[in-house]
Amino acid sequence: MSHISYSELKNWSECTWRHKLLYVDKIEVGQGTEHTCYGTAVHETVENMLLGKISDLYPYFNKIFTEELEKIGISEDTELASQMREQVIGTFEKVVPTLDEYFEDKNGWSVVTTEEPLYESVNLESSGDYKFKGFIDLVIKDGNGHFHVIDWKTCSWGWDARKKSDILYARQLVLYKHYYAQKYDINPRAISTHFGLLKRTAKKKRIELFRVTSGERKTKNSLDFLQKALYNITNKRHLKNKLSCRWCPFKDTEHCS
Repeated sequence: MSHISYSELKNWSECTWRHKLLYVDKIEVGQGTEHTCYGTAVHETVENMLLGKISDLYPYFNKIFTEELEKIGISEDTELASQMREQVIGTFEKVVPTLDEYFEDKNGWSVVTTEEPLYESVNLESSGDYKFKGFIDLVIKDGNGHFHVIDWKTCSWGWDARKKSDILYARQLVLYKHYYAQKYDINPRAISTHFGLLKRTAKKKRIELFRVTSGERKTKNSLDFLQKALYNITNKRHLKNKLSCRWCPFKDTEHCS
C-alpha cells in the first residue's frame, strides 16, 4: 500500500484486525445501503449546484440516487428509498442562504473548489513514501482572504454535543487542512475547518455549519496518531478490539470468530 486515507485511518483506530481484513487481505464486504447511496447523491447534487452546473436539483438528485441504488442491487422503490426522496425536498435551496448567513461577518464567501483531491506525501518520520489521500468536499474563501475547508455530512436529525467534539471525526478535518496547506503552500493559520450537516429528518435548521478547531496542538496530535498508525501497519501489528465488534461487518464470520 502506498497511501492512506482518513477512512482507512478511522478503521485502523477502531480495530487494527478489521483494518487488516479490509486493507491487507482485501476481503470484500457489503457495497452499501440506502443511506450511503443517499449521501452520495446529496453530496454530488450540492457540489454541482455550488459550481453552477445544474438547476433542476431534485431531478438530478433522483437520477444519481437511482444510479447508486442500482449499483448495489437495491430497488429504487424500497420504503426507505421512497422516504428519502421525500425527506430531501427543501434541503438544497437552503445551502447557499446558510453559507451566506454563516460567513456574513467575514464579508461574504466564494467557492474555491469542490471535491478537491489530496494525494500528498505524509512527510513523517519513518513514513516512507506513503501519501495521504482524500477529497475535500468544499473549499471557500471569505471576503478577508481566509480559506475554509468544509466537509458535508448527511445525517438524520443532527449530531449531539458528544459527536461534534469527537476527536475521531475532527481528525479528518485536521488532516485535510494540513495536507491542503501543504499542497498549495498556504499558511495553516489562514485556513479554518468546518463540518456541514445536511439533515434528512430535522424539522428546523435543516443545514447546520459548525467550526472545528484545528490549531497547532491538534494538528501535531493528529500527525502523531497518523505516524503511529503507519508504523504499526508497516510492521504488521494487527490486534482485535472486541469493544468494536457491534457494527463490524466481520462479526461472527470465519474472518473473526
